[in-house]
Amino acid sequence: MHLKRYIMAAMMGCCVLPLFALTPKNKTMKELDVKKVSMANIPVEAVPALLDEEKVAFQPISTVNWAAYPYCPDVKFRIAHTDNAILIHYKVKEASVRAVAGKDNGPVWEDACVEFFSIPAGDGVYYNMECNCAGRLLIGAGAGRSDRRHASQEILDKVQRWSSLGREDFEERVGECSWEVALVIPYSAFFMHNITSLDGKTIRANFYKCGDKLQTPHFLSWNPIDLEKPNFHCPEFFGALRFE
Repeated sequence: MHLKRYIMAAMMGCCVLPLFALTPKNKTMKELDVKKVSMANIPVEAVPALLDEEKVAFQPISTVNWAAYPYCPDVKFRIAHTDNAILIHYKVKEASVRAVAGKDNGPVWEDACVEFFSIPAGDGVYYNMECNCAGRLLIGAGAGRSDRRHASQEILDKVQRWSSLGREDFEERVGECSWEVALVIPYSAFFMHNITSLDGKTIRANFYKCGDKLQTPHFLSWNPIDLEKPNFHCPEFFGALRFE
């Protein structure tokens, strides 16, 4: 009898492991409803006013995931969508700013940088869209961190950008600075897919703020990341965006 109980317990224990392995790493997945708006004949610099009018609320990018980088500037974003684009508006207040990437698809993450990572098609391919405080943009795509493909300049040029600090590069400015960036990201920017609409869809995504070479480096996220070292290329920790 004891042997039978032991065998049954062992079999039950064996069953637990596969179930545990299937448990998502992201146990605190945030969810956000994305409002649909009309942007007919509105320039990118008017996106903040449009989102004000549509009463689209800001969300904080305030999760400090790594104790080695405790600095937490004041960062928030808001997002909406249209028939053919995603609109994102970031607001930042931090101790210094820097914009020396020099070109699109340059090392914008080393500057004062805001980022949007997403899986628009549900096939595991995720996009990283990274923009520094002067509107320099990087877009990459792939299934993992080591196999990224960069968007062409033709595709990058289709992403409309506005920065409150202007579009010129500059060396680091130390001292509290507030800045904003607005982006109009057409669905064609998801260049590895044929995305024509996000109406009624839910996609996985995360939003970040970083500045690898600022006076005070930091790595903030919207949805928490449970990894030992800073790494934004972790779709298992993306939250969810529900598009109207």
